[in-house]
Amino acid sequence: MGYSTWSKDAYDGVSKIRSMRSMDDNFTQNKEGIIHPDLSPLNVDVRESRDSALHPDTVPVIVALDVTGSMGIIPENLIKNKLGALMNTLISNGILDPQIMFMAIGDHVSDDYPLQVGQFESGTAELDDCLSKIFIERGGGGQNKESYPLAWYFAARHTSTDSFEKRQKKGFLFTIGDEGFHEEMANDTLNAKVGFRGGEDLTASSLLGEARRAYEVFHIHANEGSYHNDYSVFSQWKTLLGERFLILQDQNNIAELIATTVSLVKGVHLDAAMNGFDSKTKKSVANALVAVKDSLVVRDHGRTGIIAL
Repeated sequence: MGYSTWSKDAYDGVSKIRSMRSMDDNFTQNKEGIIHPDLSPLNVDVRESRDSALHPDTVPVIVALDVTGSMGIIPENLIKNKLGALMNTLISNGILDPQIMFMAIGDHVSDDYPLQVGQFESGTAELDDCLSKIFIERGGGGQNKESYPLAWYFAARHTSTDSFEKRQKKGFLFTIGDEGFHEEMANDTLNAKVGFRGGEDLTASSLLGEARRAYEVFHIHANEGSYHNDYSVFSQWKTLLGERFLILQDQNNIAELIATTVSLVKGVHLDAAMNGFDSKTKKSVANALVAVKDSLVVRDHGRTGIIAL
């Protein structure tokens, strides 16, 4: 996948149509009440991010969206307004061949579909189509934990990217939500719901280690959600991710935060990365990155350029 191109003008037209539709009209699986077959993880071997003549230097970016409770507002905002901000910011910052995979995350204990997985895509129509296939299940277990580590599991064991395998350059993986995470997940439940083929239980820490081999991993906490400034949620995430746990006060700026973070790792200065943002968005993104922006990259005095940490 990923053999088409992004068009700002085409997206502006798509966005105008999407903005006039209801959530259930934009996310048509909501009316069906089931996962779209194209996004089912069952029996998936691998999702690929490959170079092509159109995209010779692909940069894979996984965006895993929480679709429990009230978090459905974030994918809705993406499909209506913010997909353009994500792609246009990446491209304007010199990341010319981004390939985005959208995932949806729920609760593997209580939800029917705790993991939905798209393809790596570059084109306007394909990215919009993938987003529109997400089922906003609106579930969750009510215990301030969701199954965000499923994104790490799938990325580690079911993706293959030319960026890492040909050029030894990591992709990017962002989970987005407002709760903590399940630290352990039973194999029998995962086998039934996400097609896990192993016999062992999975732990968040081990999956994070696997995912980090080929991806720069971040979690964005939407601090306007149910667990605003929640000590237990913050503590759990910071213990595991450290400064790569990003706290965003205005969830309207998620697309800009993702694109800016990728740009920083790729060597773009923060001010330059946010050049096209209004003052409110700049402040929101800069505040989310205040603890991590100086450590995302190191320079080795020109010998080999930028090295992502």
